[in-house]
Amino acid sequence: MLVFIDESGDPGFKVSKGSSPVFTAVLVAFRDRSQAGPADAAILALAKRLRIQPEFKFNKSRPEVKDAFFNAVAPFDFCVRAIVVIKDRIYSPHLRANKEAFYGFFVKSMLRFDNDLLQAAKVVIDGSGDREFKRELASYFRKQLGAGKMEKLSFQNSEADRLVQLADMCAGAIARSYNKDRQDASRWRNILAPKIEDVWEFR
Repeated sequence: MLVFIDESGDPGFKVSKGSSPVFTAVLVAFRDRSQAGPADAAILALAKRLRIQPEFKFNKSRPEVKDAFFNAVAPFDFCVRAIVVIKDRIYSPHLRANKEAFYGFFVKSMLRFDNDLLQAAKVVIDGSGDREFKRELASYFRKQLGAGKMEKLSFQNSEADRLVQLADMCAGAIARSYNKDRQDASRWRNILAPKIEDVWEFR
């Protein structure tokens, strides 16, 4: 099994000063590793056709690029699991004030309830993300996952790994669906829907 993890948003609570109102962490899993190579190749081919450099990023892509991306990966067998934190529902002073505690709590929540998805998984985490997010993920995988769940853990910059880009695009699509001020809020989550196994909204 191959697993790719990325996040959208940040742990800050000063939304009026630029913090994201929603934090989303996403796990993209290929139960059959043989599906990952063709998906990677399809993303590369699309990048060449659309002249995307250096990588696909949800928040930097035009709507037609997002459409093309999700349609390009649709034929491949992967699943998506996510946790969504709507920050105005969080009242814990500890989580609101402590970035490390915020990441640790929600990362562990996402991974603890995986419905036995993870089996001998090779896990790749976006290496360009927040340092605390990466540290909490690595700590949880190494110390708290049950035996046999993880085979290998690595960090990879998204520019160098097209399947990490897939995780970024999935995280962005799910996060965007909570922005009700946008007419296209659910557009890409709807395209991705057949791949989504679970989106847990923390309450």
